Amino acid sequence: MGRSQLEKQKTHEKIVETASRRLREAGLDGIGVADLMKEAGLTVGGFYKHFASRDDLVAEAIQSAFDSWGRKLEAEGINPVEMTAADIAERYVSTCHRDNPGDGCPFAALTSDISRSGEKARAIATDGLRRNFQGLASKAAGADKGERRRKAIMAFAMMAGGVGLARISSDEALSAEILETVRDFVGGIDK
Repeated sequence: MGRSQLEKQKTHEKIVETASRRLREAGLDGIGVADLMKEAGLTVGGFYKHFASRDDLVAEAIQSAFDSWGRKLEAEGINPVEMTAADIAERYVSTCHRDNPGDGCPFAALTSDISRSGEKARAIATDGLRRNFQGLASKAAGADKGERRRKAIMAFAMMAGGVGLARISSDEALSAEILETVRDFVGGIDK
């Protein structure tokens, strides 16, 4: 790859990473192309050298957000397959996740936004749901595959919803109680 192509790729990745973080912080309508490009240190005119539309950027940013969990674990030397349900709940349903939406799960930050977004973003989110359900189902106890999958769906919905509810609460004690309750429940799906 030539130098200019490499630079273009790095710039593209910088835009996507900035958008991924900012979208989780402010929502899909919370930041415009001009603000995003300025934050990335670029001009608005350069946007269309990288993306055909804002929807294309949103789709890539959402994919990057979904992939960030795995990248973060990998950087820490953790294999997600080896994590227990309690390990996952401990990391996901935490004050750190609650307090840092820009670095967290897009489901906890953007569920209602993604439901109103374009088909590309919704397809990426649907794939993310399937992967999360499959991963949690592999850790759940149950008499059969169907029961383990139901537990996984309930656990993931509780985790994403629990973090969202904990973010809403202006009462720190209530917020902490929500996190603890969900964490304890989800951590027990393997029993």
